[in-house]
Amino acid sequence: MILAYNTNGFAHHSPATALEILAELGYGGVGLTLDYGWLNPYTPDFDQSLDEMRRLLEKHSLRSVIETGARFLLDPRTKHEPTLMSADRAQRQRRIDFYRRAIDVAAALKSDCVSLWSGILRDETNEITAFSRLIEGLREVCEYAAKRSVVIGFESEPGMFIDTMDRFAQLLDHFDSPALKLTIDIGHLHCQDEPIVETLRRWRSRLVNIHIEDMRRGVHEHLTFGDGEIDFRPVMAELSEIRYGGLVQVELSRHSHMAPEAARRAMEFLQPLMPS
Repeated sequence: MILAYNTNGFAHHSPATALEILAELGYGGVGLTLDYGWLNPYTPDFDQSLDEMRRLLEKHSLRSVIETGARFLLDPRTKHEPTLMSADRAQRQRRIDFYRRAIDVAAALKSDCVSLWSGILRDETNEITAFSRLIEGLREVCEYAAKRSVVIGFESEPGMFIDTMDRFAQLLDHFDSPALKLTIDIGHLHCQDEPIVETLRRWRSRLVNIHIEDMRRGVHEHLTFGDGEIDFRPVMAELSEIRYGGLVQVELSRHSHMAPEAARRAMEFLQPLMPS
């Protein structure tokens, strides 16, 4: 496994400076959240930005995952909207188009995966219709990804339609694909009182991406290590035991105001827990 850091925690730095800092601190990977200032796929100079990002990753020997959780990139007024769960099919297609662009980025950068989630179900519809929306979108996304040799890391997110690992298992009962893999967020498991070690062990064959941060039960707030309740020693030991070889990326999106310090503290906390 490789320690990494999500760029949603470096909102006030240029990509070149942020990656330089992360490499200096010893990180071996980066979660690239496509957003304003960070590989925004809707800008006129996007191809130039993509070439520059490829150069920077190679310069600093950083692996990458493409993250798609930008808060207001598609809708400047409503966080994370539209999604695969939106009632309007045209709006769902906007999200699918964004995921296609993210897949193209992943293919160009040889990233480990594209990480995504279901979205919030905001209208009062039944479970069958809701799953139909999600499956229709995921099928299109996975087919596009497979043609480009990119895998999808699906993340269960508190408050969304697919919020727990049990709900993810339920999704697989309805739809599966060779391109559909798994992102697990350690804090989310603890927040929702899901067993962390057992979950990692159960899903090890599908696991392609890890998010990590501290958290408290029942509160979906990403905290710096030591400010929450998680015992990370058995977590890191289990990741080593299952021979997980992907990124373990720190996700502190609300700590951009202290990004270099937050990244340094995270490295100092996690590095001693890494296998020798």
